Amino acid sequence: MRAPARFHDGERAKVHDVEVALGPDRLTLVIEGTTLPAPLRWPLSDLRALRGQSDARRIVVTRAEDTGDESLQSPARLEIEDTAFRDWLLATRPNLFARDTRPGTRRKVALWLGGAAAAVAVMLFVILPLLAGTLARMLPLEREIAFGKTVTAQMERLLGAREIGALDCTEPAGRAALDAMTGRLMARQDIAYDLNVRVFDHEMINAFAAPGGQVVLIRGLIEEAETPEALAAVLAHEIGHVVHRDPTRAALRTAGSVGLLGLVFGDFAGGAAMLAVAQRLIDASYSRTAETEADAFAHRMLAEADISPAAIGEMFARFREIGGETPGALAHFASHPQLDARIDAAQAAIPEGFEPRPLLNDAQWQALQGICGADDQ
Repeated sequence: MRAPARFHDGERAKVHDVEVALGPDRLTLVIEGTTLPAPLRWPLSDLRALRGQSDARRIVVTRAEDTGDESLQSPARLEIEDTAFRDWLLATRPNLFARDTRPGTRRKVALWLGGAAAAVAVMLFVILPLLAGTLARMLPLEREIAFGKTVTAQMERLLGAREIGALDCTEPAGRAALDAMTGRLMARQDIAYDLNVRVFDHEMINAFAAPGGQVVLIRGLIEEAETPEALAAVLAHEIGHVVHRDPTRAALRTAGSVGLLGLVFGDFAGGAAMLAVAQRLIDASYSRTAETEADAFAHRMLAEADISPAAIGEMFARFREIGGETPGALAHFASHPQLDARIDAAQAAIPEGFEPRPLLNDAQWQALQGICGADDQ
């Protein structure tokens, strides 16, 4: 059996027109050509087809040999287009498409993969958290505000909005009452942000902060609050997270993690990162230290606004009534330290001789609870 073929020696660009034939011992493929210095003899058992270069029209084979690298393949290539010879090779050489690797290669690959996984883990759980804190401090204010607005837009989508702004509750009397509450809290504060407090029309009992002074209260939370002071306490707690840049660090850490995993797994979509950031902040469960510091900030802010710090304890107690120690969506507020300790800390933060002033009158409070419209009450 003989057939025409083309031979590349893998060292020079020249292509040799050759003939291939089965050797007399029927164990060898003989390659002959007028431009070859001498006939080549490749053992049939050493023939290896190259999947990436072979197709329905031709088969490209090389020879298995120790070349000093991990592939164990000769750089030479033999292209055979003869249908009968190609079919004979495919039918008689079961190891034609075998992959030869040097002993120990799999162990090396496993070690490399393990090292890569460890490097990604270090990036995710050590380096990115450290960088997130540094970047949060370095991020220009206008960039942080723009980042926060993008994140809150994604939050709306996650909560079911078909377009940006669709969930905003803007009933005028309710908005005026919320502005009065926010103004009372901020009257003696000096923070870097122009606070942007919004209400989303959703039954979730929650509130969350986003980068750049963005705070979102959810209708479900407002409806469950028994007093305006209790709601103001939650708002003060979220403002504490804003001032300490907790959501900015969390958002940068999540965006970095998603971006790193995107590089590893091939997803470079920025939208995926923003959705992940939004989900992370909606489900926010900050560290014990961050929660304690936000509580302490709220205690001071409430006292300076002539509102009892015990109000935040009242809201925590209400959360516990709704769903236990860690009531699902309220896990953000029920994060460590546990509610009993946080309620006790709020009570202990009341200044000696403290005299609170009413925050809103009955009409204002009723308007605020109806800020999303009468149909939602």
